[in-house]
Amino acid sequence: MNLEDIAKLSRVSRSTVSRVINDDPNVRESTRQRVQEVIRQMNFQPNLAARSLAAGKTKVIGLVIPMGVSTMFTDPYFPMLIKGVSAACNANDYSVMLWLAEPEYERRTINQVLHNGMIDGVVVASVLMDDLIVQALVRSNMPFVLIGRHPTMAQVSYVDVDNRGSSRQLIQHLIGLGYRRIATITGAQNMIAGSDRLLGYMEGLSQNGIPIEMELIVPGNFSEEGGYAAMQKLLPHRPQAVFVASDTMAVGALRAIQQTGLTVPDEIALAGFDDMPFAEHLSPPLTTVYQPVHETGMRAAETLFDLLADPESGPIHVTMPTEIVIRQSSGAGPSSAAGLPNP
Repeated sequence: MNLEDIAKLSRVSRSTVSRVINDDPNVRESTRQRVQEVIRQMNFQPNLAARSLAAGKTKVIGLVIPMGVSTMFTDPYFPMLIKGVSAACNANDYSVMLWLAEPEYERRTINQVLHNGMIDGVVVASVLMDDLIVQALVRSNMPFVLIGRHPTMAQVSYVDVDNRGSSRQLIQHLIGLGYRRIATITGAQNMIAGSDRLLGYMEGLSQNGIPIEMELIVPGNFSEEGGYAAMQKLLPHRPQAVFVASDTMAVGALRAIQQTGLTVPDEIALAGFDDMPFAEHLSPPLTTVYQPVHETGMRAAETLFDLLADPESGPIHVTMPTEIVIRQSSGAGPSSAAGLPNP
């Protein structure tokens, strides 16, 4: 059915039906109820594209994940984040369009997406440093929110956790257990989260008078296989403990350690970041930093809705809380780590 059909059944003009659908206050209440009853009986669904042209809004936001498609489906972080964004959209009568493509393709097509009139605003997850997507969004004047702070653009709204401070606290926990030779498997350094977690590791050592040894810093890429390969490079240097910049990489690191016949935490302590649902079910359960991934997705979408409602409100910066979750993998103390001296 179309507007003309609804108008005929309601005995009103097409323009009156349009005003009812768009919640125009200048419609008599009895007329509004009659039209709405016909719409309900006929199960009429307005043409969303036509409504967006008329109202200048689509009630759709874009969720951009500038990572490879394979990463999105293998890293549990992203499904949790998507659920959070979707939950906020459902609560606010919005739909979400998930934009997945290989990074280079995304960067070639960003302008088409921003100017095709299909979305009202954008949430960008896993921000890369100097990302062309962010630069294009700034030029477009479209409302957008980053998940993860931007390192140089203070005028950009974001929702993030304190990756740097949380990592520093986790290193302090390991030092408090008596470990001194602490290594790290970093996240991708072209991502602000990866960079901040490495800085937190380095600050944690420096603030406790422990020298930073470059041989104990091995890059990873936030994947399980990346964690496995990085741990293999670290093992010859005999670290007492390893801080891994994500739980997914920690799974790979744990596999590499156990394949050599070493045990965690008796011979090498291990800690991660994220507190993914599987972390407490590993053997041994993983010490890690809890970050509220689902809630972060919700808050990012809600922040975007605030910007859509008041475009002149200025940049909004939100830092979500984290928590150190202590489990068996880091060891109960120095006595549980073979060969460690008492502090």
